[in-house]
Amino acid sequence: MPCACVDIGSNTTRLLLADCRGGTLRELMTQRVFTRIGKSIRRDGAIPKDKLEETTDVVERQVRHARELGAERIAIVATAAVRQARNGVALTDAIEAATGLPTLVLSEEDEARLAFLGASKTLGAPFEGNLCVVDVGGGSTEIAIGTLDDGVIWSQSFRIGSGFLADSYLHSDPPSAHELQAARAHAAGQFEGLRTPPVGRAVASGGSATSLRRMAGAELSHEALERAIRLLASAPAAELAERFELDPERVRLLPAGVLILEAVGDAIGKALKIGNGGIREGVVLELAAATA
Repeated sequence: MPCACVDIGSNTTRLLLADCRGGTLRELMTQRVFTRIGKSIRRDGAIPKDKLEETTDVVERQVRHARELGAERIAIVATAAVRQARNGVALTDAIEAATGLPTLVLSEEDEARLAFLGASKTLGAPFEGNLCVVDVGGGSTEIAIGTLDDGVIWSQSFRIGSGFLADSYLHSDPPSAHELQAARAHAAGQFEGLRTPPVGRAVASGGSATSLRRMAGAELSHEALERAIRLLASAPAAELAERFELDPERVRLLPAGVLILEAVGDAIGKALKIGNGGIREGVVLELAAATA
């Protein structure tokens, strides 16, 4: 039977339906809705009532889709925005009432562990030494380092994500050189002085990374990221979205995601490659293993 994960992030709410056998994963269906919970949170730290209702409706539909397609094992998880919201429990209670399923609000350590599991198990080839997984979300960025045999041996979470950085600095369409410079400085400052265990290979996961594949290719060298930034600053989001078959909201957030990936790559001294999996894949793999 296929397994499913609904992942409530700061930018998007996503469904992954996959068949898992022998520790490998075959994607059957994905769906993404830009719910932007992180942007909606008010100064008092609460998710507004209309956003609670919208997100609950999206999750209910995604759970229904998963069940219609044969999923009997479904996990609902939530990340930084719900974790940090003053009334996050109001959302998880509403979702349980609508779906009959609990929502697990992931800790920072959970996010790092699941991103590492999802990325390491979907690389497609064995690797030597330590793997570094950089998961850039809408409200936080997790860095996890480990091996296939031992799992995560080191991780750290940073309260910076593509949604936060874009909403704080990138107000023009396309973003101006001044806005990009300010966002780049903020991102670089978050990872300044970072010390990690040795890294043999580094991969990026999350919405920014997967969307970048169409603009920059799979290898996120400094030059490739610079080309992506220049491209994102060259035309309005709607125009680039049509050209690269991306959601306009993703294109608006993408410069911020690129700048975070650039800052992390500089901090660890290793060019990132775009991975094939992240938190959702990790959740589904754990779900399949627990019920095998």
